[in-house]
Amino acid sequence: MRGRFITFEGGEGVGKSTQIRRLAASLNNLGVQTLMTREPGGSPHAEKLREVLLSGGAKPFGPFAETILFNAARDDHLEATIRPALAQGIWVLCDRFIDSTRAYQGVLGEIEPDLIRSMERVVVGNTMPDLTLILDLPARDGLARARARSAQADRFEAESLSFHEKLREAFLAIAEYEPKRCAVINALGTPDAVAAVILSVVRRRLAKERAST
Repeated sequence: MRGRFITFEGGEGVGKSTQIRRLAASLNNLGVQTLMTREPGGSPHAEKLREVLLSGGAKPFGPFAETILFNAARDDHLEATIRPALAQGIWVLCDRFIDSTRAYQGVLGEIEPDLIRSMERVVVGNTMPDLTLILDLPARDGLARARARSAQADRFEAESLSFHEKLREAFLAIAEYEPKRCAVINALGTPDAVAAVILSVVRRRLAKERAST
């Protein structure tokens, strides 16, 4: 039985890493084997590209170059980590995936949607998420959380509040366009409260499907 592929999306500081760990623990308690991973990164070659992308090393080359590098990292991540795990029946929980490219490089970087989708067809193919959880938080609150977490902002955390407000709008638009795949999670609550909502959504969206396979 193929594993399930769940991606976590949202702006900076919304709590994706925390909630991935909590969902993994809940699923493990239910007897579901999980793998936690992230983008950019998640495989040895992709982790090297992560250093370049988040340090701002690719920024001078523009959004198009960043899009290519993100997809190069994603290709290796899928081949080395995600697809083998899914084939073994493992549930993969990924911190960011295609929707981050659509939002950051597509909407904010103004890369044509057709180009973004063409790269998805080549790189991702049929390995689309079964469920995408978009953690939603006002941009100002998310940035405050991110800056409290680390004194040194990465390439994207350092962008303006206006940038992050547009980013939030982009993620919400993605969820509205693909409601069968995406679920918006209010991330303003306590970690426990948010985790409970996420587990409920996962049970409702995927448990029946798993039982029937």
